[in-house]
Amino acid sequence: MCTLCFLMCTLVIIGALNWGLVGIGMLIGSNLNVVNLLLGQWVMVEAIVYILVGIAAIYKLFMYSKCCGKCNCGVKPTM
Repeated sequence: MCTLCFLMCTLVIIGALNWGLVGIGMLIGSNLNVVNLLLGQWVMVEAIVYILVGIAAIYKLFMYSKCCGKCNCGVKPTM
């Protein structure tokens, strides 16, 4: 798997897990937003994380059908 695809997949997984925890937290009446819990003091950094996760999701959505040979990210391998 190329580096860009690995990074994008990791960000999408982090975002999905975080939203799952937010939903569970809402059901049990608790704040389980891990990004907010870790970065809540740094609002700008927290916003940047959310933006990066969103960009990663959009990237994966539009590059899903293209293949770099090792993964489905649409980026040519460097080797």
